[in-house]
This record gives sequence, C-alpha cells and structure tokens, in this order.
Amino acid sequence: MAAPKGKLIIIGGSVDKGSFSIDASDLPKMLKFFEQGILYRIIRESTKSNLSRIEIITTASSIPEEVGGEYVNAFKQLNVLNVGVLNIKTREEANSPENVERLKNADVVMFTGGDQLRLTSIFGGTAFHTLLLEKYENEEFIISGTSAGAAASSNNMIYQGSSQGALLKGEVKITGGLGFINNVIIDTHFVQRGRIGRLLYACASNPVNLGIGLGEDTGLLITDGNSMEAIGSGLIILVDATNMRSTNMTDVEMGEPVSIENLIVHVMSLGDHFDLKSKKLSIDHFKPVTPKSQQDI
Repeated sequence: MAAPKGKLIIIGGSVDKGSFSIDASDLPKMLKFFEQGILYRIIRESTKSNLSRIEIITTASSIPEEVGGEYVNAFKQLNVLNVGVLNIKTREEANSPENVERLKNADVVMFTGGDQLRLTSIFGGTAFHTLLLEKYENEEFIISGTSAGAAASSNNMIYQGSSQGALLKGEVKITGGLGFINNVIIDTHFVQRGRIGRLLYACASNPVNLGIGLGEDTGLLITDGNSMEAIGSGLIILVDATNMRSTNMTDVEMGEPVSIENLIVHVMSLGDHFDLKSKKLSIDHFKPVTPKSQQDI
C-alpha cells in the first residue's frame, strides 16, 4: 500500500470537553487548548500556510459553538482567517452534499475533543468519512485531532475504561476508529490522568498495535503514515507489545487482574522521532536547555 500524501497530527488535549460543565464566562480560561506552539506547527505543515482553509469539526463536543469559536479566535491570533466550523450532528449531515463540498475545499481539518464514540458513530462509512480518507491518501492534506479527535484517528479506539481498574479483564473497552492510521491505538490526557494501565491492556489484547499515550499540550506529527515526530511541551509514552512473551488474559475471569510479560516502553519528548516500521526511537540530544539562572524567573 502506498504511503499517504497527507499528514496526521494527533494531540493529547487539554480539557475533556465532553464531560465537564462550566459557566460560559469561564470558558476561555478553562479551555486552555494546547498552546500556540502546536497550532502554529499545524499551519507551518500546511502547503498554503496561513492562507489555508481550515474546518474545525466540533461533532464530539457537548458545547460545539463555544469550542468552535475558541478555535477560530486562536487561529486568528496566528493570522489565519479562512477558518470555518462544522458542527455535524447526524449521519444525514455527514452525507450532505453541502458538507462534503466544504471538505473538498479544505486544506486542514481539526477534530475537537469530547466523546470519540460520537465521531465514529456519526462519521463512520459516510460520504464525509470516505472523502477524508481519500484526501488524506492522495492530497497534501492535514487531518488533526485533539483528545477525542486524536483517540478516534486510528483503526482501533479506546472508548471506555477507568484508570484505576484498567488492568482488570474487561474494564477497557475498544472499538473501531476512523482508520486514518493502522496498527496503533491512541490514548489522550495520558500522563495527567494516569492512563498507562489502559494502554498496557489495549496493547496486550492485540499486540500488533503500538500504544501511543499523548500527554496534554503534546502531539505527534505523522508523515508517510510511518514517521512520527514529537511536538508540544509534554511527554508521549509508547508501548510496544510485539515481543510480549505471555499474558493470562484469556485464562482469568472477567474483572480479575491481568498479568503481562515483556512489554517495551519508550518515552518521547519534543523533537524525538519514532519509526513505526522499524519500531526504533531516535532521541533528539540537542534540545535547547534553559540556563539554571533563568529557570526561576
């Protein structure tokens, strides 16, 4: 299979927009986003730079108008003015010629956070989804997703499972994602919410998948469907189960603890690269370091 011409940018998110309730006056302070660094990188990677047509897809969010407006304002600060918001709420809307036409004219789409099951159940198999895949495969097109938008990007998707009980059989629920990238499984808000157990379980249940745990304000730029570069300020945890030797997952009853032998864990930060085919990590040893005299300023 030929490598996709498009680029995928997945981000660990900031606030879970699908599960919190706040007064609208507090929204800009609460959303925080993932800072202008990653937004700027998205624009830099687009062939049309700040002239790009960007569509913000707020389908996953429970507060789509507020979230969409915040993204429009954020891109405006970067002198990107050709930004629209698509709050597609039904499969009928995902099949509508008007929305498909808007996607045809887009250079970048960004899926916001919220509930990833809304993304897969509304978009999966629609004309909009089909065109997304075609543009990603055949054009210099950027798909970006944060939080739920990142989690839904792979062919397999975690949609449920507590952090505390993640290594109990049956606690982590997995279903099909939107399939922009294969043989990975993605979790978000990773470090902040202690989700390592969810990723260990997901990888052990199907070792062909590389586990990707994205911290907040942190992302991966994926080119050629293979080369991953860490962007943003936080950490990315990778779990490689290719050489897993044993697990008792099929032996224990539902709700009982699971044992796993020989998983490989990598930690990435800004500038590091990982090759999906070779499973090799290249650490950037030349990151700029803030002088100690400036750290407390």
